[in-house]
Amino acid sequence: MSEIKHIPLHETHIALGGKIVPFAGFNMPVRYSSDMDEHHAVRQSVGVFDVSHMGEFIISGPGSLDLLQWVTSNDVSKLTNGKIQYSCLPNGKGGIVDDLLVYKLDDNKYFLVVNASNIEKDWQWISKNNTFGAQMQNISDELCLFAIQGPNATKVLQKLTTTNLSNIAYYNFDIGTLATIPNIILSNTGYTGAGGFEVYIPNKYAKMVWDAILEAGKEFDIKPIGLGARDTLRLEKGFCLYGNDIDDTTSPIEAGLSWITKFSKKFIDYEVLELQKKVGVSQKLVGFKMIERGIPRGHYPICDINGLEIGHVTSGTQSPTLGYGIGMGYVNVDFAAVETAIFIKIREKLVEAQIVKLPFL
Repeated sequence: MSEIKHIPLHETHIALGGKIVPFAGFNMPVRYSSDMDEHHAVRQSVGVFDVSHMGEFIISGPGSLDLLQWVTSNDVSKLTNGKIQYSCLPNGKGGIVDDLLVYKLDDNKYFLVVNASNIEKDWQWISKNNTFGAQMQNISDELCLFAIQGPNATKVLQKLTTTNLSNIAYYNFDIGTLATIPNIILSNTGYTGAGGFEVYIPNKYAKMVWDAILEAGKEFDIKPIGLGARDTLRLEKGFCLYGNDIDDTTSPIEAGLSWITKFSKKFIDYEVLELQKKVGVSQKLVGFKMIERGIPRGHYPICDINGLEIGHVTSGTQSPTLGYGIGMGYVNVDFAAVETAIFIKIREKLVEAQIVKLPFL
């Protein structure tokens, strides 16, 4: 095993009372106060996440579009400068290498954001498929990534930049000055569904910008937020987490990601996935809510009324906002329709749940 890395502001998070745990090859703050408090802070006001463990690549040169069209499932040719696309990397066997964001910086220049646990894997996969002469640069160790999320996020961040943040639509970005630092990517994607922005900061300015964000957010009672609340926030919005809800064994069609799988172009696994879309799949990723009391957890069996196993939970929690158990999981397609009764096997007991339409809120 390779050594677990520290993110650049490791000591800052310890000083803020962060409980540090290993996650995706990095020591990361999982919480500072409680998952519940931090969850509500983001839903109701504003919180800031340090997610500097994420990976960033620059793909550039004349072959960059052709390379990205081949390795990603979405249609990169539809991007214009300043726009972002959610996509995935098919693995050549019908599964998913990773899900990622593709930013179009300029003609023949793209910025990719990938999951921390997959940085090396993604780099090797894209490199292996780079028969197009595109230039590749891994800048993961050079940048910090902060996500300012919640209904007051724009008000906080607007204090620190002259860029009009209200002009940056969802899945768009601008490059501007933040806390006196020029050339900062300000992007509106979000993994909480609470609104807000992500900012990519060169490591040497990270502490200064982090402190400036916390200072600017004081009037809104801004809080640093850990990975615990990040997970419950994303689950309430039905966002997939790589390694839980999608992985090398699940296809984007099974995972409900047909909307990022575009057959207007040729790409890795094009034929396999197009056939799945036409013919159908045997299992589907669904959302469900608990009807009886119980907290669903990853890997718990999903059963029919007779106790026959029909799938498994991939993500589950007690929803802090809704006050009941929610989850996602793969089930046999015969049980995937909304309002279907299912049962989660919790400590050998069948606990009733119901398939619901995502997102949960």
